[in-house]
Amino acid sequence: MSVSVGLALSAGLAVSPAAANTAQPEERGGPQDVRFATFNASLNRAAEGELLTDLSTPDDEQAQKVAEVIQRNRPDVLLINEFDYVAGGAAADAFRDNYLEVGQNGAEPIDYPHAYTAPVNTGVPTGFDLNRDGSTDGPDDAHGFGDFEGQYGMLVLSKHPIDTDGVRTFRNFLWKDMPGATLPSDPATPDEGDWYSDEILDVLRLSSKSHWDLPIEIGGRTVHFLTAHPTPPSFDGEEDRNGTRNHDEIRFWADYVTPGKGDYIYDDDGVRGGLDPRERFVIAGDYNADPHDGDSVDAAATQLLDAPRVRDTRPGSVGAVVAGRQEGGANDDHVGPAWLDTADFAAESPGNLRVDYVLPSRGLIPRGGGVFWPVPGTELARLNDASDHHLVRVDLLVP
Repeated sequence: MSVSVGLALSAGLAVSPAAANTAQPEERGGPQDVRFATFNASLNRAAEGELLTDLSTPDDEQAQKVAEVIQRNRPDVLLINEFDYVAGGAAADAFRDNYLEVGQNGAEPIDYPHAYTAPVNTGVPTGFDLNRDGSTDGPDDAHGFGDFEGQYGMLVLSKHPIDTDGVRTFRNFLWKDMPGATLPSDPATPDEGDWYSDEILDVLRLSSKSHWDLPIEIGGRTVHFLTAHPTPPSFDGEEDRNGTRNHDEIRFWADYVTPGKGDYIYDDDGVRGGLDPRERFVIAGDYNADPHDGDSVDAAATQLLDAPRVRDTRPGSVGAVVAGRQEGGANDDHVGPAWLDTADFAAESPGNLRVDYVLPSRGLIPRGGGVFWPVPGTELARLNDASDHHLVRVDLLVP
């Protein structure tokens, strides 16, 4: 049973890092194999409190499928996107107790003694009419799209200790404070970057959810798990306010890990600067941008994939290739390889895309990986509808 025995509160952060069966701290040893993964599990609900209600019993069908996907892939460090935030980690504990630690359809239970969750920007009101529909209290007018605070949140689960004292979060970083920010432009004027007034830009945050730097302690060494979930580059108008924001949310990590580019960054405690160039990291999450296809701003994804310290191991699946051929539509015109797709979107538009990433730094040694997309028609294909995204994993040797 995953009973939280520790709760740290700092700048609004809620951390549930331990469990009753927590292993002793790891000693420094030789190289260690670690599987990192990301999964947009669509464990979001329409109203506040619904997710906790669903997870409080062991019989929610979607949660059972999500748990089985995780059990069959068995990551050591996992980011779950679209997991509604519940203060104190109650939903995380319920998911571990009632689903992950219970074998699903013959899969082995899995235990994560360490977990991290914290508030996000979804549903947090700005007080402004961001989409210009005449109202200031809609989900589009929040710092991040959401019907309530914490909808579409994030959860990190780990078999390795999380250094909670070293966590950095960037939820409050203002979009305007990014040098050369790609701000949206009002199509009715000749000016650039003028969709939002100065008053709005004085409060509007960059992260639609949050950006987290979580130091994971692995055999006496630290790997920074850099997690985020940028807004989809759609559901807006000609001004492209979501597309431009998606671009800059992705750029944030590219600057953070590139020496000399992250000096402007400040975290929620006011500490400035990017990641020390001597540190190793893994960037993970649903970034809602494909390097070749879809609606994202040109080069949104490649600015991260091409960052000098980032290694793209290109995990893929046969299932994505088969699904793209069967579904047709926009998939027939895609430029990018279907092998790399991670999300099963509407065939008419935008088709299946590569939007979920696990990107290690140089200095970590890739040992394998893949996208969990069972081939349609096979036994495990029943798990393909657990979410419209598929789990992405990368196996790394931490030297």
